[in-house]
Amino acid sequence: MTPCKMAIIRFLVCFVLYGNLGHIPSSLGVILRTTDKIVWANEFEPVELTCLIESISTNNPRIEWKKIKNGIPSYVYFQNKISGDLENRAQLREPANILIFNTSRRDTAEYRCEVAAIEDQRDFDEILISLAVRVKPVVPRCSIPERVTVGTSTELRCLENEGFPAPQYRWFHNSEELPQDPKNSQKYTNFSYTINPDTGSLKFRRVRKDDAGEYYCQAKNDAGHARCQPQMMEVCDVDYLGIFLKAFGGVTVLVCLFASIYSIRRLRYHQKSHSGNNYNWSPRNGAVEYGDADEGHFRHKSSFVI
Repeated sequence: MTPCKMAIIRFLVCFVLYGNLGHIPSSLGVILRTTDKIVWANEFEPVELTCLIESISTNNPRIEWKKIKNGIPSYVYFQNKISGDLENRAQLREPANILIFNTSRRDTAEYRCEVAAIEDQRDFDEILISLAVRVKPVVPRCSIPERVTVGTSTELRCLENEGFPAPQYRWFHNSEELPQDPKNSQKYTNFSYTINPDTGSLKFRRVRKDDAGEYYCQAKNDAGHARCQPQMMEVCDVDYLGIFLKAFGGVTVLVCLFASIYSIRRLRYHQKSHSGNNYNWSPRNGAVEYGDADEGHFRHKSSFVI
């Protein structure tokens, strides 16, 4: 008899013996799996977290779901009811899936499905699922200068901080999207700008007359997009007359300032000179006034009676 036939006979004998004793072996234990361990969902849309039971013998296993956020677990499904953040927003579906009706950005977390089957040889299993909720961008804040001068550099800014994942930014000029690299477009090959799609910056190294027009920015991610209101940017020629007048005005102010300082110093010098040569002392109290200095002789102010 071949070894293969002998092994089959042994298996049949063991099966019969266990059957007569009422000990036919059941499944090795509860085993879980999921279709996706990393799940993405758009905010306000439904999503289902799958917890599939591949193997189990216990008729009524204990099923629990926990939400783990910042390392802190909390119950989502416990004692046959939905609780916590998902109360009134979710339900348990067979066999052990969680269906969220309308997801919120607060639902971004890790979720753990736990199944306990006391009648199984392996009586417990769990599976971890990561849920990330995409959030549509809000209207970005755009900073666009109203007027710039030919040949100067300028920067247009765009910022949005609500969208998740972080949005990418695109700029439009007169309702036409600007390519990120102007050299790749025949129409914009002479333009001297750079776009940073991560920060929303649009920089012009040297502004040209053709850069004038209407601009707006769009923030976009996988959940949607939003844009700011279009704004006009005017490009002006260099104002040589204004530059001359400003320079002339500055020189005039400096001349007047120096002239004022010179006049004040001369005035102080003359005052000091006059005060040093003045010998006309005023008479003191109780002194006798003998006469005027310019008369050249002595004169009585009062008569003497002998």
